[in-house]
Amino acid sequence: MKKIKKLFSPILLVFVLLFFFQGTSNLKNDKREEERLQLQETLRKAAVACYAAEGAYPPDIEYLKEHYGIRIQEKKYRVIYEPIASNLMPDITVLEITYEERTKGI
Repeated sequence: MKKIKKLFSPILLVFVLLFFFQGTSNLKNDKREEERLQLQETLRKAAVACYAAEGAYPPDIEYLKEHYGIRIQEKKYRVIYEPIASNLMPDITVLEITYEERTKGI
């Protein structure tokens, strides 16, 4: 019986550690996704604020940066801003730049 307990304890510890590290990895991924979605929502709200104040949606993302104080972590996110017309909400997508893209400079 003691041999079984001696064998079982290290195995149990390994499983507990694996679950712990998997859980922290999931939390990091959830946080990164939340940050990405938050930036995307901020950009959309800024575009709507521009439309409300100026009567037209901004022509590009640079306009939002210059006139509405938007800051984007360019090394972390790629923003795809596709204006449709001055009176239609642009299509705004935020993508996280992967580690591989950052190191390759893509």
